[in-house]
Amino acid sequence: MNKLIVSLLLTLGISGMAQAAGAVTGAVTGVVGDAAAGQAKAAVCGACHGPDGNSMAPNFPKLAGQGQRYLLKQMHDIKDGKRTVLEMTGLLTNLQDQDLADISAYFSSQKGSVGAADPKLVAAGEALFRGGKLDQGMPSCLGCHSPNGAGNAAAGFPHLGGQHATYVAKQLTSFREGDRTNDGDTMIMRTIASKLSNKDIAALSAYIQGLH
Repeated sequence: MNKLIVSLLLTLGISGMAQAAGAVTGAVTGVVGDAAAGQAKAAVCGACHGPDGNSMAPNFPKLAGQGQRYLLKQMHDIKDGKRTVLEMTGLLTNLQDQDLADISAYFSSQKGSVGAADPKLVAAGEALFRGGKLDQGMPSCLGCHSPNGAGNAAAGFPHLGGQHATYVAKQLTSFREGDRTNDGDTMIMRTIASKLSNKDIAALSAYIQGLH
């Protein structure tokens, strides 16, 4: 019973902080995106992320079905130097707010694909995703990313279900090591990732890849 109460409080607490952060950092611009216009503008993105946002390469994230607000924030962060992605160096430099809004609208409107989870890691990954690490004060992933990994598009919390395990593992490791810091002043993801071992990250990433 005590563990259940702690889990609930941690989940609600981290979710509340994340919503507060999302309300500030997610409102990047007031520009409304046009998915139809974004399709043409996203052509160059297809080389890495796939024409419809379903990347075939495990090191490049799937963008299809991702929340528009989250995509827009990430592109602005990359363009402004708040998030470093070497493969995207200079690609967003000449794009205006409307261009970024249109591209995010296009990828958000596409249907994301789902991968397969490593059966050897499913149990451990599911335990972390749904239960967190209560003894270390780490909440589950459910509060922000939902039980099926769909996230919360309105709040700017990313859709995780079906994302490449390789990409997820890299992001969790980057948050843990402090190489990625665009999770807001609350340091939500950096705090959570600091509780994860390499084995934890491998299991959690594998589980997410098959989650839907």
